[in-house]
Amino acid sequence: MALRIEDYALIGDCETAALVARDGSIDWLCWPRFDSPACFAALLGGPEHGRWLVAPSDPAPRVTRRYRPGTLVLETEFETVEGAVALVDFMPLRGQASDLVRLVLGRRGRVAMRTELALRFGYGADVPWVTRLPEGEPGLRAIAGPDMVELHTPVPLRGEGLATRGEFAVQAGQVVPFVLTYGPSHLPAPPPADPDTALAETEAFWTGWSARCGHTGDWHEAVLRSHITLKALTYAPTGGIVAAPTTSLPEWIGGPRNWDYRFCWLRDATLALISLIDAGYLEEARDWREWLLRAAAGSPSQTQIMYGLAGERYLGERELDWLPGYEGSRPVRVGNAAHAQFQLDVYGEVADALHQGRRAGLAPSAAGWALERALTERVAAVWDRPDEGIWEVRGGRRHFVHSKVMAWVALDRAVRGVEEFGLEGPVERWRALRRTIHEEVCRRGFDPGLNSFVQSYGSGTLDASLLLIPQVGFLPPGDPRVRGTVEAVGRRLMADGLVLRYDTAEAADGLPPGEGAFLACSFWYADALALLGRRAEARALFERLLALRNDVGLLAEEYDPRAGRQLGNFPQAFSHLALANTARNLSAAARPAAQRAGAPMPAEGRVARR
Repeated sequence: MALRIEDYALIGDCETAALVARDGSIDWLCWPRFDSPACFAALLGGPEHGRWLVAPSDPAPRVTRRYRPGTLVLETEFETVEGAVALVDFMPLRGQASDLVRLVLGRRGRVAMRTELALRFGYGADVPWVTRLPEGEPGLRAIAGPDMVELHTPVPLRGEGLATRGEFAVQAGQVVPFVLTYGPSHLPAPPPADPDTALAETEAFWTGWSARCGHTGDWHEAVLRSHITLKALTYAPTGGIVAAPTTSLPEWIGGPRNWDYRFCWLRDATLALISLIDAGYLEEARDWREWLLRAAAGSPSQTQIMYGLAGERYLGERELDWLPGYEGSRPVRVGNAAHAQFQLDVYGEVADALHQGRRAGLAPSAAGWALERALTERVAAVWDRPDEGIWEVRGGRRHFVHSKVMAWVALDRAVRGVEEFGLEGPVERWRALRRTIHEEVCRRGFDPGLNSFVQSYGSGTLDASLLLIPQVGFLPPGDPRVRGTVEAVGRRLMADGLVLRYDTAEAADGLPPGEGAFLACSFWYADALALLGRRAEARALFERLLALRNDVGLLAEEYDPRAGRQLGNFPQAFSHLALANTARNLSAAARPAAQRAGAPMPAEGRVARR
């Protein structure tokens, strides 16, 4: 059975990623892309569904692990009564092929080791044909349909029970390498990476990238680790950012809220752009903007909430009935049917992302303004329709307040484009509609009895997305309705001090109740407290959230405070973006929440105009 979600660490090559468990087993890897079928799927089943173990023969070693500073190179140290070894895991940035490198370094004494490789293509369903490498070269080749993998290692290997096994020993000062290389089965096998060269180049890439991080405030290491994670979740060929590298890790153990997050959500654009710009990663911000423009291009009426890594539009959902699911949480899904939903808020997210890029000084884009104008007109035509909302409910469309607020944002950013940047557009008509939307939301979306905005018109249900009202500039933080909403969320959506998205027992979202506290919402609550001047409370909550990260600084989507464990897909880009932005909101200088609401861009996050 897979370990706890927080017992995994991430490695990747900015095109795909693997999850490495504390026990030395790689239990998840999709090749050659994030959204390809997994060849290691033990995370959603057992070893028989594919994994790669490298570990001491001792069944109970003492384990510590870390990332090498400023990198995505993972180092796991095993101590036994015989001695100590370090297992170094990483994926070099791609050259001719995609490689996964594992180095066993002898640190002390002599440690007996073992390895077990069980390749299962097609999400654990397809057993490959395994042969020895030609001409006596040590290692093996595995082929199934279009996929081919070669393992290069000096360790003697044998086939046993549809897996490849081997035993070896490592002495102090000795290095035993393993290189697993992927390639299409119809082409000649690509040459494997040289382990020493690959390690040096991989470390140099990540340390060089990390050195560009412009965050100089408190919690630098936490912010840097979050940005490294965000970079690792970026699909380098296109600039798209996946929400997570996994599918179907449950939002509640044993429940059905198990979704595929290996796609690019438009609403992540705002947080991603602001976070990358504020940290000094302008190239990545430009790449994300360009991905956004390509993905959303076309008829405004066909704009989707999410796309594939290269902007693919069809993300059909199906269930994999041969996988038992993480700790029995079924169904296991690939694809995501929510791609066809109508979610009004994404228009505001796109408009805000493009506006923040302009304010930061990214090179003007005629295509960007043309797209924004078209989307603004689309909002003008559909803003008064019900939608599925930010949380992608499957229980029917409603007039979600957050969605209406973000429709207001779309009009507001278009107006600001004219007022602040001299762009052309029907600004008087946009101003009038902006005012109309604002008046309706304040009239129909606020419940005087609760002294709070509500999830949808007339619902009486609260929603953590309402915490974003002051952040996007819809109302100032000092407005009594904002204060009342923050206080109501604190009373009714808290689970042991962490924030739920909404109460699943009363939400009629089309699924059985039950999920963990949503970590991004908890960061939003800290932001809201800070905007209200309750900075000591905000810092205390933020420090608690930092303590929920695993031993290598990673967060999933949700957290179960009673069981004390992470839930949902892992690691989650949204959680790490929220962490980085809250750290900056609580620092003395740049404040992303104030930026979105319209405050001047801090000098350190502004790009010189040409």
